Amino acid sequence: MRRVAWGGAALLAMTVAWLLAAGPLGPPEPGQPTRGRAGPAVGCPVSVPYTAGTGGYASYRIPAVVRTRAGTVLAFAEGRTGGAGDSGDIDIVVRRSLDGGCTWQPARVAADGHGDTRGNPAPVVDPRSGDVVLVSSYNGAEATEGRILGGDVPAARGRRVFVQRSSDDGRTFSAPHEITAAVKRPGWRWYATGPGHALALARGPHAGRLVVPANHSAAPPAGSPDTGREPRHYGAHALYSDDGGRSWRLGFVDDTYDGFVNANESTAAELPDGRLYFSARDQLGSSPGNRADAVSADGGATLARPFAPQRALDRVPVVQGSLLYVGGPDGTLLFSAPSVPTERADLALWSSTDDGRTFRPALTVSRRKAAYSDLVRLDDRTVGLLYETGTSSPYETVEFRRTAIDAVGPRP
Repeated sequence: MRRVAWGGAALLAMTVAWLLAAGPLGPPEPGQPTRGRAGPAVGCPVSVPYTAGTGGYASYRIPAVVRTRAGTVLAFAEGRTGGAGDSGDIDIVVRRSLDGGCTWQPARVAADGHGDTRGNPAPVVDPRSGDVVLVSSYNGAEATEGRILGGDVPAARGRRVFVQRSSDDGRTFSAPHEITAAVKRPGWRWYATGPGHALALARGPHAGRLVVPANHSAAPPAGSPDTGREPRHYGAHALYSDDGGRSWRLGFVDDTYDGFVNANESTAAELPDGRLYFSARDQLGSSPGNRADAVSADGGATLARPFAPQRALDRVPVVQGSLLYVGGPDGTLLFSAPSVPTERADLALWSSTDDGRTFRPALTVSRRKAAYSDLVRLDDRTVGLLYETGTSSPYETVEFRRTAIDAVGPRP
């Protein structure tokens, strides 16, 4: 197994990244978040758990973060051996922080690809046992997304789904256990868990349920001239467990495949009344903007309505995003993503006080390149944001930023 070690070069990169992040903002474009860069400093405002080219990996991508019952912050990522590409020799790695994301213990491999691809980490803390449950995706190193979409990869080397658990606060994880047959329909080709944290439901008749937002692609119907690589064959879905991650079922399935909303990578948050709010990347659909949303009233088993365009997030490019409900007197729901419609740059936070019906710009996190992100609640006053960023490319580092909740709540 690879072990990520930090030397002088990595520490220098961390310092440079912090100085670049602290540079002047410049005037925002119309409609962009304008409430400062990252709010008031909260302890240590920024750290860098992963830097490309260190620890035996050429690149780190696809961040996911959770806080354990003991208060440990776990920062997951894909450690990519051959570069920033999505296929090849890829492991899931994790770093632990005992001080809220200020400093990090050495990285460990949570899921070793052994030359193949293990990725799309979707971790969640089981509220009954306190165990960390990690759901992820697998495919053979040679199986690119394009080949899988086109049906050119045998099932054994295609996208499969696995679950692991840690009973020691994220220090070690069990061997991956396959659950593909329970959560993937016959005829599906692509499959991706998350990426980003999964949910443990806290309210209503399904309290304790673990819910993983996910996406898939379907094979074209018989007689269709399509190859399956067309974006309209993408759809979102959810998988869930009612026994702490030991057995799994397929929840709702978005199977419109009409090319209007092509729901792709998805994220979710539990609302105060127990409903689940889902937000998905719209992969080149004909609908306005690049984000779509939906709501479930039964713990992710079905949707109350199909995915529809979320016009309040029109500035978000085609990219993954993250949701986190932080509560408070106004019931604030946060969303994180880049804020330049045509480029992965200018990571920002939006807030909603009406359960996701509308969002308003809350905070510009950085003016640098940025891509995937994940949000976590650190304590009653602080949220953490784990995100891909860099100067020349969004994939140079994975940074962790602490921000006061007061800085991203509704404006007076």
